[in-house]
Amino acid sequence: MKKQNIFIAFLVVPAFLLLAAVVFYPFLYNFLLAFGNMNLHRIRDWDFIGLRQFVRIFTEPSQPDFYDVFLKTIIWTVVNVTFHVALGVFLALILNQAIRGKSIYRTLLILPWAIPQYIVALTWRGMFNYEYGSINLVITKYLGLPAVEWLRSPTEAFLACILTNVWLGFPFMMIVALGALQSIPHELYEAADMDGASWWHKLKTITLPLIRPVMIPAVTLGTIWTFNNLNIVWLVSNGGEPSDNTHILVSFVYKAAFNFYSFSYAAALSIVIFVILLLVSLFLMRQTKATEPAY
Repeated sequence: MKKQNIFIAFLVVPAFLLLAAVVFYPFLYNFLLAFGNMNLHRIRDWDFIGLRQFVRIFTEPSQPDFYDVFLKTIIWTVVNVTFHVALGVFLALILNQAIRGKSIYRTLLILPWAIPQYIVALTWRGMFNYEYGSINLVITKYLGLPAVEWLRSPTEAFLACILTNVWLGFPFMMIVALGALQSIPHELYEAADMDGASWWHKLKTITLPLIRPVMIPAVTLGTIWTFNNLNIVWLVSNGGEPSDNTHILVSFVYKAAFNFYSFSYAAALSIVIFVILLLVSLFLMRQTKATEPAY
């Protein structure tokens, strides 16, 4: 028994040390920064100031304003996750049917998720170009509408980021939903057919309830990923163009840390984001009863 415990420790300790180095230490150091006043001029001279950085976040005016950025982050997350789930489940329902070329469709639809995010973001940024972008070409040539200044106007720039992220995120939900659909016993649908149930009734009483335990954790993960998705906002709208009106909280943290060099302020804001996501995750898991068995 003692040798077995030593062998288990031998396997676990390296993983724990690596986890401590890349997760625990940065997390604790971030907390330490948040309660200080470190910036570009005080990198070596750090003083403990308590909750002053957190008070500053919620009370002092900033550019852009914290509450405006928070509202945009909520809109960004809700819209993206809603479309990710709706498109993902819809395409999974189609691919779960007996159709020709199913493997080809699966491969093509998963490509947006397989391509690195920075390539996707820069590609879509080029497509949103006012003069040469393919999106404006379609709008002007085939729809007969005036070209849209996607990356020069705040609303259009924010919409461009959302469109890019929707295209990038739906394949994950599609794959998760497809796996959940294929795990549903076919006998349930056969019994429903014998009872004369319609397609909508089977969807409402069999399909959706049985994929819920799988989809809710995926939605929770998608919410966290979308809430913290710096790449798309920063690369598509070039970090908040125009006039910082496309920032979400995580890009605001990046700007505070690496443009303004307010490291303690950025650390405090990142803790605020962590608390928000923790509460949202706990709320989703409790309200949806995702941990309860499906059957």
